[in-house]
Amino acid sequence: MFASRNGFVHICTWVFLCLRLSGADDYVLDDNVGLGRRFDGIGGLSGGGATTRLLVNYAEPYRSQILDYLFKPNFGASLDIIKVEIGGDAQTTDGTEPSHMHNENDENYFRGYEWWLMKEAKKRNPNITLVALPWAFPGWVGHGTNWPYDYPDITAYYVVSWIIGAKQYHDLDIDYIGIWNERKFNSNYIKLLRYTLDKSGLEKVKIVANDNLWQPISTSVLLDQELSKAVEVLGAHYPGTTTVMEALLTGKPLWASEDYSTFNDDIGGGCWARILNQNYVNGKITATISWNLIASYYEDLSFGRDGLMTAEEPWSGNYVVESPIWITAHTTQFTDPGWTYLQTVGHLVQGGSYVALTDGQGNLTIVIETMSHNHSQCIRPPLPAFNVSAQTARFQLKGSFGSLTSLQVWHSKFDFSTQNSTFFKKLAPTQLVDGSFTLDLDVDEVYTLTTITTGQKGVYPPPPPTAPFPKVYKDDFKVRNPPFTEAPNFADQTGVFEYFINLTDPGPHVFTLRQVVTQRPVTWASDADQTISVIGDHSWQNLTVTCDIFIETVKTGGVFIAARVDQGGEAVRNAKGVFFWVFADGTYKVTNDIAKKSVLAEGLSGTQAGVWHTLSLTVKGDFASGMLNGYPLWKSAVVLQPKKGWAAIGTSTFELAQFDNFEIQAE
Repeated sequence: MFASRNGFVHICTWVFLCLRLSGADDYVLDDNVGLGRRFDGIGGLSGGGATTRLLVNYAEPYRSQILDYLFKPNFGASLDIIKVEIGGDAQTTDGTEPSHMHNENDENYFRGYEWWLMKEAKKRNPNITLVALPWAFPGWVGHGTNWPYDYPDITAYYVVSWIIGAKQYHDLDIDYIGIWNERKFNSNYIKLLRYTLDKSGLEKVKIVANDNLWQPISTSVLLDQELSKAVEVLGAHYPGTTTVMEALLTGKPLWASEDYSTFNDDIGGGCWARILNQNYVNGKITATISWNLIASYYEDLSFGRDGLMTAEEPWSGNYVVESPIWITAHTTQFTDPGWTYLQTVGHLVQGGSYVALTDGQGNLTIVIETMSHNHSQCIRPPLPAFNVSAQTARFQLKGSFGSLTSLQVWHSKFDFSTQNSTFFKKLAPTQLVDGSFTLDLDVDEVYTLTTITTGQKGVYPPPPPTAPFPKVYKDDFKVRNPPFTEAPNFADQTGVFEYFINLTDPGPHVFTLRQVVTQRPVTWASDADQTISVIGDHSWQNLTVTCDIFIETVKTGGVFIAARVDQGGEAVRNAKGVFFWVFADGTYKVTNDIAKKSVLAEGLSGTQAGVWHTLSLTVKGDFASGMLNGYPLWKSAVVLQPKKGWAAIGTSTFELAQFDNFEIQAE
């Protein structure tokens, strides 16, 4: 017995020394020791700030091609989850998204583009998971306060009505619903939301809470049995691949319900590769959702190009399939929600990580990443220092996988020195010897080894070349953009501008664009006190903006057209530019900012409510001038800053107003 045992020890020592001498590090993948958590998928977030705004304006076939790269199985990112914003009429990072209920007596389930986007995703992948979350709420929900929990029954009714409308009008079954993005939660509201869902026949809709931090929601769920029954998933934002013990003790699925948020160059792709593996390795996080889905908003807004791919030029048709698309494919094309992680996952000895998943029916997918620190930093949170070096890894498959003889191989290599990266390339299958295989791993690589044979790197012919926004642009709002309520290329930053049919006007202004938010919303960001929608090229310096305007609010109403608007998004309250205002009391004002604090010119205009007027604003060099109804109203206003920016339209307060025959001529 002892001799045999000593011989066994000697053999093991010999094997160990051989492995060390060969430079290989040994890893075991074994389902006999038990399985880990259920994999819930990888997704993208549309909204949280109108981030898909420009996609809807793409002409075919480019729009469908973009959607295929995002959602089509075995083609591109093949996303498992799409998460959307429940529009709340307020600024939520890069713009506003319209509510289905601007007021308590108003219901319209065809506003905006999220309904359309979910249907397009479902069309490509019927099994895709649908998640929704409010960032803001119309003002009536808070009864004039900036807090929706003061009236929890109204807030629950508002949210549940959106879910019912999704099914009734679009045949969309929402799978998960959130509470309030990145804000304090209210346990009583969560319980009331669960009760309202159940009472409405929506027992299958599950609650994610609270789309912020792991704490204090985790402790609250542990201490409150009723709250625990109401909450299905604990969702945290930007967890840095870690979790807390209290979250693990709940036994709930743990999601990075918003993550990434990083410029989509190759470092962004490296960030995505690292966290997709290490969210589970370090934090037992089973779903990761990218903010945002696609960078389809003006790049000079907040967090420009922070999507999985880029589509910000509907006027040219150009789009770019960025590296995060193919990094996503390394996991999504070879797994499905419902697969299970093996317990044997972890970090590589020389840096990097590996995960393994199975469908329980003999299939196995292994994803390995070796991203270095400087090439995988996400925008947040800060990334502690670590080292990664080239290494040789030997994987031993055991349990039900021990009899496998070959695995399909897909490979990505980030090349930051020559910018000659290779993404999602199919290599020759690797042959297993006695259930093992060896890989020579370089720094900044991603490998997928899998039994799944259906992977594909989808490709379309190159899209049209990039081009700037047209210098001459006109829209009379007669040609509508179904099924959308927004006019092409206008990006609402405060307020909501919708197509409108003016049935009381038999004249030339039947089809107009109307600002429709009349009460300050329950905000998520620092919305301006004025409404504004920007359009065009942020680099414009010299231009003329012309528009017919119609003030609807008697005595106190006012509208503007603007040029060189320098800021939007969460900074819109501080936007500067040249703003030409006219008011229902017969006055005008020219200001250097949207807040009307820096006045360049002012006087009488004769404008009034209920009458169409034509405004024209010209900015050239350091001077600006304005015309009213074809006649000069003011001229030679000195404009020193800003030097460039978008064109814009808007209103003086949250009020009804109409716009028609919008035109830009830029140099």
